[in-house]
Amino acid sequence: MPDHQPADRQRADARRNYARILAVAEQEVAAHGGGASLEQIARTAGVGSATVRRHFPTRRALLEAVSSRRIDTLSARARDLADRGDSRDALLDWLSDVVTYCVTARGLAATLAYGDVPPDPVHGNTCAAAIQEAADPLLRRAAQDGAVAPDVTAADLIALVVGIALGTEHHPDPAARADRLFRLAVAGLSPARSER
Repeated sequence: MPDHQPADRQRADARRNYARILAVAEQEVAAHGGGASLEQIARTAGVGSATVRRHFPTRRALLEAVSSRRIDTLSARARDLADRGDSRDALLDWLSDVVTYCVTARGLAATLAYGDVPPDPVHGNTCAAAIQEAADPLLRRAAQDGAVAPDVTAADLIALVVGIALGTEHHPDPAARADRLFRLAVAGLSPARSER
């Protein structure tokens, strides 16, 4: 027999399901990274797989939703650093924060990795776009000051961070390894350029 719930009741149920699925997804992604099982998320949330897919039609959409608060925090941090005296230090401090977030907030690097693929026609890739938008003023100022090569793009920097985070994800001490690789990338391999 069809369910003839009033529209307000259906919307309230949908909002509760969305919130429950997102809360479970945050825990699962934190535990298992971007490959967290959608079926396990559905089971733990007490809903069917179809309900999860209705709210999050792709894994990418789910990772975007899980990562959005972290992206907001990183964007706010970029705004705080935008007028710092040394443009190179401001950019590197922010990138270091992004590396740290990507290593500690499993799933975030996978979300940002979608930045180089065509956007989801419905959901886009708002996280990658937002993080690149946050990087732009810091990068532009550092390039104007001659602290960064003028052909470096925000997408380049995010790809570097994502590579470091994904490459260290299974290391016994991913934070320390990611920090070391980030510093190597910044300094280059030449001993003469070893300053930060």
